[in-house]
Parts: sequence; structure tokens; C-alpha cells
Amino acid sequence: NAQNAQFNIEMAYVFDVLSDRNDVRVVVLTGAGRIFSAGADLKARPDRGTPGERWQHNRRARESYHAVRECTKPVIAAINGPAVGVGLTMTLPMDVRIASSAAKFGFVFARRGLVPEAGSAWFLPRIVGLPQALRWCYSGRVFDAAEALRGGLVESVQPADQLLSYARGIALEIALNSAPIAVAMTRQMLWRF
Repeated sequence: NAQNAQFNIEMAYVFDVLSDRNDVRVVVLTGAGRIFSAGADLKARPDRGTPGERWQHNRRARESYHAVRECTKPVIAAINGPAVGVGLTMTLPMDVRIASSAAKFGFVFARRGLVPEAGSAWFLPRIVGLPQALRWCYSGRVFDAAEALRGGLVESVQPADQLLSYARGIALEIALNSAPIAVAMTRQMLWRF
């Protein structure tokens, strides 16, 4: 579940399509298998490529996160396993983050000589507060779901076998009880102001 250029293209496309569909009320995103996302596929990054290749790679990554942020549907991240680096920051523009008790988290950028990307420097302090964001980003350490819950990164920790049913319960509560246009406008207002 590492992210590469193809992943970014497909993610942007899927969120653009889902955003425009009237029959979709809520989006639930989870990982395949036991890993939510291992982060960037460092072997596929064009760090040694031409400036044009690097620009294209970064543009695709920005487009995928922009598509999540601009989506008109509420987005629930059901974090079923490890989520590190960009695999974690991709969840920040999502509206609800819930975790499996088996999930691990890490803003590991400083340990790789990198800085947080994908808008995480804007999103993370707004979600967990500046002191907590700084602590996680400065240390770059990996932490468990209980710490993510205490720090406000996730709203709930569920047993692995109940994670998706819990996420679907949240999705159904929104879909069955809320007006879609009001939800879409509220999502944009709360994230932008």
C-alpha cells in the first residue's frame, strides 16, 4: 500500500468522480490487507530524475490531496493498520479518522531528513493542536492507536474485526439523517474558515 504516481492519479480521479455522484453520500477509505498505507514508495520517487519529472510527481501528489479536500462528500478514514508518512498525512483532510487497535502511526519525515508534506503542516495543528503536532513531527517516532486517540488524531479505536462496521455506522448516520447539500456546504465551510 505504498503511494506512487499511479496511486496519486487514481486517488484524485476516484475522489473527483465520487464528489460528483448524487448516489454517493459518504466515502469510507481503508487499506487493503493489514496495512493502511506504508507511505511514499521511495523507490518510485523521482528524486534523482529531471526537474520536470520531480515537478510532475509533486503535482500529482498535490492533486490527490486537493481532490480529497475539495470532495463534497464527508470522508471517513478507517485506518486498519500502519499509516506512516504520506500514508498518514493523506488522512488529515478527511473528516473522521477511526483506527483499528492494530494501527500504528508516524509522522516520520524528520527521521528521513524531510519535512511534512501534503498540507499536513496546516491540517495537523488544527486537528490535534500545535504542541501535539510539534511533538509527533519533531520526534518522527511511530506510536500506537491508543496514543493517537489520546492526542486527538483519531476519534475512536475499534477491534480490527469491527472497524469497517463502525465506519459504516458513522456513514449511515450521516447519509440517512442529513441533507446532502447542507453536508457538502458545511464540509467546505468548516475546512476553509
